[in-house]
Amino acid sequence: MKQATGELNITVVIVVAVAILSVFFFAILWPNIKNTFIATNKCSDAVCDKRTLSEGLVTCKYYKNGRQEGTEFKCPWKG
Repeated sequence: MKQATGELNITVVIVVAVAILSVFFFAILWPNIKNTFIATNKCSDAVCDKRTLSEGLVTCKYYKNGRQEGTEFKCPWKG
């Protein structure tokens, strides 16, 4: 019986640890990954000014269905 109780305790600890790691991933890491992915995709589809800024970035605008969507943003110059 003691061995079964020990195994139950370890199972509970593992389930709680997985739950904490899942909350950390989906609450903190995933939004950052998602926003970076969206920004990268917008930069690849954006219309950019050819004048390079001092940091190696250019000012870009994103157009969807012929209309400008959002504000200007900066993307790395790809040449």
